[in-house]
Parts: sequence; structure tokens; C-alpha cells
Amino acid sequence: MGLMQDFSVLLPVYGGDSPMFFRRAVESNTIEQTRRPAQLVVVRDGEVPAPIENLLTRLPDMLGAVGIRVDVVRLPQSGGLAAALNAGLKVCAHDLVARADADDIALPNRYAVEIPVLEAGADVVGSSIQEFAEREGKVERGQVRTLPAGGPELKRYARMQSPLHHPSVAFRRSVVMDAGGYPEHAGRFEDYLLWARLILRGADLRNVQDVLVLYRVDAGAYARRGGWSMFLGELGLQRAFLGMGFVTVPQFIRNVAVRAVYRLVPTGPRRWAYRAVVALRGR
Repeated sequence: MGLMQDFSVLLPVYGGDSPMFFRRAVESNTIEQTRRPAQLVVVRDGEVPAPIENLLTRLPDMLGAVGIRVDVVRLPQSGGLAAALNAGLKVCAHDLVARADADDIALPNRYAVEIPVLEAGADVVGSSIQEFAEREGKVERGQVRTLPAGGPELKRYARMQSPLHHPSVAFRRSVVMDAGGYPEHAGRFEDYLLWARLILRGADLRNVQDVLVLYRVDAGAYARRGGWSMFLGELGLQRAFLGMGFVTVPQFIRNVAVRAVYRLVPTGPRRWAYRAVVALRGR
């Protein structure tokens, strides 16, 4: 294992985020970590409510007091997640960068587990995540989502589904930038397209099996996974995969057929099917 390296945390926030959830995300990814980042880069993706703006103003002093540098990138208009992440990557001061979302919670050992995997030579590392909701101030944990650890199994899996949980990843900034950064015209699938590009370029992708991130879900989570717009977005993604040689024609047909069924069935069956597949994968 190499020398311990400083790393940055990249966290976008936009007008639809909850100020309370955002503050919790910041705290869990910085002061609560057993291995703290050297820098927090927050990308304000367009206008945000006053409570979030006030917190952004205070963060440099709050975290600076414990040795964490804070850089806030204020984008005048929201241009989507990929554009926000690319803007933030330009400001990250370290090659090792961890992603965080403004409504999730990082467990205290997240970076103590993930960053050494990068220091040992991996290019991207993710983790298992666990769904959660908050009711009456209490955190209720739900289903655990686990992915293959790496190697040929992960590459095979990537031809069917995203090989990494985006809110859990950390990566080498140089590797991502050499691949062109996050694709900004991939709809809601900028992360999956990036992972495909990296795999084709020979990057080393890994997953640790530990649950390191609590992934917030709400009552509308499964409804948002369905509908024609989601299916058409995934159809475009699969066409891109076919064009770049990431999937074969039979794999393309299989993937489109499976996604058509999943995206276009009613929410109830979709919820049941998704939970069943996740449960089987975790065995």
C-alpha cells in the first residue's frame, strides 16, 4: 500500500434539496469521518433556498476550524448533474476524489475503507449501500444493495447494469478527466456511461462489500424509476453502448427488452421486482 494521500469530497447541491438533509450530508462526509478529507468542494447548481445559501457561506469557517478546506462553486443556472460535477472536478485540489450526494449519509468509516483501495492502485471504488428513510426523527434502514467486487465478474455485470453505486464512489480524478469527464448529454445516466468508457479504456473498477453509504429513498422513489421518459433515456444509453462497442447486438436486445418491461409496468410490480432482484444479488 502506498503513502496516505489527501483527497477531496465533491458534493453538488441544487434548489430542490432539503437544507436539513444537505447539512447532514456535509457533516457525515467531513467531521464525522474517521479519515477526513482535506477538501470539500460544493457545487451550487443554480439558485438554492436561503438556508442552503447561508450554510454555504458559513462552511469555509466551520470546516476550516478542523483543517478541511472548503471551496464553493456557484453556477448561476442549473445545467444538470454531469455539468455540475465537471465544474467541481476542475476545483478539486487532489487526484483522489470522492462523490457525495446532498441527501445521503456517509457512514463514519467510508473513507477509511475506500481511499486505501485507491492508494493501492484501483482507479474507481464503490461500496454497498443501504436504503433508508427517516420517520419521526428516526433512521429506518432498509434493503442493502451489493454489487460484484471487481475483475471479470464486474465487467460482465456492467454489460447489464451499472457496475457502481454512484453516491458511493471515489476515483482518481486524472483517470476520469482523461476519459472526458462526466458525459453531459446522457440524461440521467451520466455515471453509467462514464463507467463504460473507463472499462473500455482498461480502468480498474472495484466494489467493497461493506455498506458505507445510507441511500435516502422516499415514497416516490419507485414511481420515478418508471415511465416512457426513463425507458427512452435508457434506450438511448443502450444505443450509445452498442455504438461504442461496449455491448454486443444480443446484449443490446436483451437489455432493451428487460428495461422495457421494468420501466413500463405499474409501480407496484416494479417495486416488488426490484427488491426481489436486489435480494437475490445479495445472497
